[in-house]
Amino acid sequence: MGLSDIWTQWRTRDGDSDIRHGDRASPEFTAKAVVIGLAIGCLLCFTNLYFGLQTGWISMMSLQSALIGFLISRLLPVPLSAQELIVVQTTAVATGTMPLAAGFVGILPALGLLDEERDGVPPIHLSWWNAIAWSLSVAFFGVFLSPPIRKQVIIEEKLAFPSGTATAQLISVLHKLPPPDIEGPHRRRGYQHVDAEEPTSVVTDSTMIEEEEDADEQTPLNGVSSTVQNDGWRTLIWSFFTSSALTLFGYFFPVTFALPLFGSSLAKNWLWFFTPSLSYVGQGIIMGFPTTLSMNLGMFVGWAILTPISKYNGWAPGPVGDMTSGARGWILWISLAIMCTDSLVSLLPVVYEYCVDIYARVTSDSGVRSESGVSSKETAETETPDRLVPYSWVLWGLGASVVFGTLLVWAVFGHDGIKPWATVLGFALGGLLSVLGVRALGETDLNPVSGLGKISQLVFAWVQPGNIVANIIAGGVAEAGAQQAGDLMQDLKTGHLCGASPRAQFYGQLIGSTVSILVTTTAFSLYTRAYEIPGPSFPAPTAYVWLSLARLLRDGTLPERSGVFMLAFGLFFAAVAAVKTYAARSQAPWAKWVPSGVAFAIGFLNTPSFSIARLIGGVIEHVYRTRYARGRDDIWLIVVASGFVLGRAWTCGVGVASCWGCGHGMCVRTNEE
Repeated sequence: MGLSDIWTQWRTRDGDSDIRHGDRASPEFTAKAVVIGLAIGCLLCFTNLYFGLQTGWISMMSLQSALIGFLISRLLPVPLSAQELIVVQTTAVATGTMPLAAGFVGILPALGLLDEERDGVPPIHLSWWNAIAWSLSVAFFGVFLSPPIRKQVIIEEKLAFPSGTATAQLISVLHKLPPPDIEGPHRRRGYQHVDAEEPTSVVTDSTMIEEEEDADEQTPLNGVSSTVQNDGWRTLIWSFFTSSALTLFGYFFPVTFALPLFGSSLAKNWLWFFTPSLSYVGQGIIMGFPTTLSMNLGMFVGWAILTPISKYNGWAPGPVGDMTSGARGWILWISLAIMCTDSLVSLLPVVYEYCVDIYARVTSDSGVRSESGVSSKETAETETPDRLVPYSWVLWGLGASVVFGTLLVWAVFGHDGIKPWATVLGFALGGLLSVLGVRALGETDLNPVSGLGKISQLVFAWVQPGNIVANIIAGGVAEAGAQQAGDLMQDLKTGHLCGASPRAQFYGQLIGSTVSILVTTTAFSLYTRAYEIPGPSFPAPTAYVWLSLARLLRDGTLPERSGVFMLAFGLFFAAVAAVKTYAARSQAPWAKWVPSGVAFAIGFLNTPSFSIARLIGGVIEHVYRTRYARGRDDIWLIVVASGFVLGRAWTCGVGVASCWGCGHGMCVRTNEE
């Protein structure tokens, strides 16, 4: 089948956009859907690269992509169908998440921090072409992993994938379709269609869809689509330009983005200042109140308690903000312990259930047939073969990804960096870890990619001992596969609930990942020319996490007294993760209030300014959703948050006009001189 045949297969035969849920004749993989998805994805790519280099946290933004795509489609002569909109958000997500998948927010900055005297190798700074080659080596492995995993976790096990379910519910509301049939033990209620006489609540969250118990003064959703269509663009534009204007003002007068919270002395010596950025607030709205609360609890413990303890006891004698000898570098190790234990404990039930499932399949009578002579497993699939991704494509794609990926990694890093057989082992390990990550994401809406990457680092400390470069690269390969397979599985869940073609989504994923290689690499090159990375503006905190673990596995040395605190916090958050995992799997309503270990650890990695503004966004999200959100208002808040976040990325690189008022020494110019 040629490319033209593939394209023709998914073109619509008519312009009717008033379709029913699951209508197989509706338009799906069309040129306008791909172009809109790429445009949105490029914006998300810049935004995720920006925030990822600042905080180590990126957002999938599937809900936001669907909303923005819907608004754009209203300007077209023939608006997008629901299935086309799913292709839009699938393409946008594949394009926007490449900064994490290809390691631009962690792996590549970590390689640039290598020290020849300490690590035995000089810093590695990839050229634009080498960065393209590295991205190509890891960009498609997770995409080809998704189709075979889809049938198991979505069709047979019916895992929740809350963000994917939320996006499906939102798309159904926007297109006035019947609500998707959400089955399985993890069924949740979110956006719903109701009659005027049947009031209900609408609850949205970028992380989870939770049931709202308060039922008084609730309004129906029949007018949601028209309201978003009429008011959405105006809301998105004013929020975008308000955020952009504030960002530009902050770059010209950086004191406004480094306000001392408790006096200039604490701001200068202990880094306690505040950045009143609307983009940070918008990201907090998207992250949700429970996550931002966990992050700020970590910020308080790390920066208000542990930092002074390490400083005054002489365990971290350097400047507080120094990642090598200062308190910030000292608490980094505790953050690493929390991340690892939280991720590993959260994965244990998934590993156990996966092993039990494999054992049950091996010991059960797999030859039992239905009356029609077809096995029950075969009849579980809801799509026809022409709408699925053929397994021959999957096998060839995985094989080509591993072979060409190994060759490209060898060409970029050389034989001394990581041996080809070790790269192949890294891909194999990444495939196994991706299955665990997808299952964890499907049940909890959290993809523990950081913990999975650390598992790969632990394995490669034994496979290629003493080789820091190989250790970091192997972790990056595993993280890329797990992150892509997980995020794309959320999209496939959305498509499954709304009757979209998995093959059309697969095309969108491939195109989005391919284009994002160029966009992400170019954006990263622009950032490295304009800023020091890691540096004051872009500290790239996860780069230090990658490098610190690699160094620990190589030399076994820790900063003074940090081991005791690592053990204590590791054990504590192992227990917390066990409680949170049990509560989440049993659908306990209080599960979301148990602190997230990963978010808590992120609070250690970033200075207080990054966390406080996001907490403000989280509080706004919680108050608005529980007190004021009724139908269209909840969707309106997502539009506002999207405008706030997108308004920041395009203003990067603007110079500093004045350092007036920066007496505490925290403005951009003072830091970069």
